[in-house]
Amino acid sequence: MFDLSTRDIKYLQGVGPQRADILSKELNIRSFKDLLYYFPYKYVDRSRLYYIHEIDGNMPYIQLRGKVLSFETVGEGRQRRLVGHFSDGTGVVDLVWFQGLKFVMGKYKANEEYIVFGKPTVFNGRINIAHPDIDPAAELTLSAMGLQPYYNTTERMKRTNLTSHALEKLMKNLFTALQHECLDETLSPSLIEAHHLMSLTDALYNIHFPRNPDLLRKAQYRLKFEELFYIQLNILRYTKERRNKFRGLVFGRVGEIFNTFYAQNLPFQLTGAQKRVIREMRRDMGSGRQMNRLLQGDVGSGKTLVALMTMLIALDNGFQACMMAPTEILAVQHYETINRFLEGMNVRVELLTGTVKGKKREAILSGLLTGDVQILIGTHAVIEDTVNFSSLGLVVIDEQHRFGVAQRAKLWAKNTCPPHVLVMTATPIPRTLAMTLYGDLDVSVIDELPPGRKPIQTVHQFDNRRPSMYAFLRKQIQEGRQVYIVYPLIQESEKMDIKNLEDGYLHICEEFPEYKVSKVHGKMKPAEKEEEMQRFLRNETQIMVATTVIEVGVNVPNASVMVIENAERFGLSQLHQLRGRVGRGADQSYCVLVTGYKLTEETRKRIEIMVQTNDGFEIAEADLKLRGPGDLEGTQQSGVAFDLKIADIARDGQLLQYVREIAERLLEEDPEGVRPENAIVWQQLKELRKKNVNWSVIS
Repeated sequence: MFDLSTRDIKYLQGVGPQRADILSKELNIRSFKDLLYYFPYKYVDRSRLYYIHEIDGNMPYIQLRGKVLSFETVGEGRQRRLVGHFSDGTGVVDLVWFQGLKFVMGKYKANEEYIVFGKPTVFNGRINIAHPDIDPAAELTLSAMGLQPYYNTTERMKRTNLTSHALEKLMKNLFTALQHECLDETLSPSLIEAHHLMSLTDALYNIHFPRNPDLLRKAQYRLKFEELFYIQLNILRYTKERRNKFRGLVFGRVGEIFNTFYAQNLPFQLTGAQKRVIREMRRDMGSGRQMNRLLQGDVGSGKTLVALMTMLIALDNGFQACMMAPTEILAVQHYETINRFLEGMNVRVELLTGTVKGKKREAILSGLLTGDVQILIGTHAVIEDTVNFSSLGLVVIDEQHRFGVAQRAKLWAKNTCPPHVLVMTATPIPRTLAMTLYGDLDVSVIDELPPGRKPIQTVHQFDNRRPSMYAFLRKQIQEGRQVYIVYPLIQESEKMDIKNLEDGYLHICEEFPEYKVSKVHGKMKPAEKEEEMQRFLRNETQIMVATTVIEVGVNVPNASVMVIENAERFGLSQLHQLRGRVGRGADQSYCVLVTGYKLTEETRKRIEIMVQTNDGFEIAEADLKLRGPGDLEGTQQSGVAFDLKIADIARDGQLLQYVREIAERLLEEDPEGVRPENAIVWQQLKELRKKNVNWSVIS
């Protein structure tokens, strides 16, 4: 049998060069195999016939058997439409076409029997079906129809008549071309037998043309199993190879620098979670293998302190440490925080960003080469080719989802033996997603807030109750607190009714004439932005009106209220990040979610979750279920693509865990991949790796 992946789609009956070009550009379908693996997004039961007297305008899809009594053309110009009066003897419905009128008139005849399929609606008191599927009754065996597949298409495809129905016909042509040949298996016989899986040939046929729901379920299970299994096997084998290949620097001692800091400079008692995480890192760095660890912790959980103490272990062992942050604001904040922590200690910390120029920059670069600069904190500037270290032993990457894999990898090249790597995120990641996104990292979680922190109280406020909200804000400011007010847009959008930042700023200035107001947004120059943030930090301004630019990198312990305008426009992860800007001091803090009255069901759920819990992991799980993995904060921006054809990380979490355990067991039993019974598996993994499937391995 020919190789489906090399067979050009234009040679399939019904395609040709023009349609092939559209399929390639719109759906990335270039080969027979691409089409075969383009799965339907839903199915409609075509095995049942309805009578016209049974139907109403609220039903999803229905199927009728009867005759067109007559055709008539209604309206003029653009309003012109063709109406076919269709009857099965129990009533009459109107079949309506707005396009292709000549084609319809030429193809379908009055008083011949047809099976009509479509969605009924009510117009002017009559039931009609727009652009129905019509087949001669003699040609259609309903019992063989089963569930009809529906495929996602684009507007451009629809304009050229490449509809879902057209794709269905192409899929039938493809199976005819295959002539019921068995496709080469992609899982070993032992896996198929042990886990009661459908064969690949049967699964692919039944994912497109299932006779009944049970066959569809079995096909979906087989294909999801395979997809998730190879993702996990790839990650686990990659991790094993990396650990065998890269021996780590051995940090065997905790010495004077760490102990001095712990005894004299530690600003507060470490939480149990912080102590546990530091122990995990000490164990990694002393093991002789390279540490590759993800540190998760909610906003304000003390990740920076943990990262600093890990860096001090590197210093005690004669190595330098580097911390990379996604923005200059965040890098500056880390620099100031770490200098404050290390006050009075003989540790040289430097800041390197794009704005550091001239002699200052030269002095830093020189100090890195001599080893005088022990800790470097910076932005993307630290990965430039001109930045070289004497002995880089530890790399800390903050808000890791903002950096691409290539950028992170550049830091590895700064030392002959790869440094230990600690990546941090304040965006809690659900376990199922972490296993896919960061499956090659060990994960540490700080799941405890420092003592004295009070949970933030979150309330939902409709926007017509501003007077009471402003009275509350005024009372908070009178007590010495400060307030954030966040807007989703900078300038007015004609398409969306959103309170924009410019209008909001003027409104707040008028509403609170007795207080000073800062304004910060992403289009400001960095120096202007920094000055406004510093004014707010020094309490020279009491209210900060901002866009989401403040989501990461502002630490103002005195700010106790976060007002989020048009909260319905934000995702759960972003709302949680913004809320984390307050509650950083000992005072009770508040988050006010302001929305209009008209809210979708999904938005109501998001708001309810925010009001009910402060737990970032609970919120992340809910976000994953509501929005799917592609929309989670950070995944789209950083180019993390889920090339999943059928599995769903949010809904298939149990299956993901199950196949991971199977992959782990297979690796334990056959670590070198030499057992004959696993030959198919290793060959398939090799093929998938060749194609550079983007499984988002982190480093």
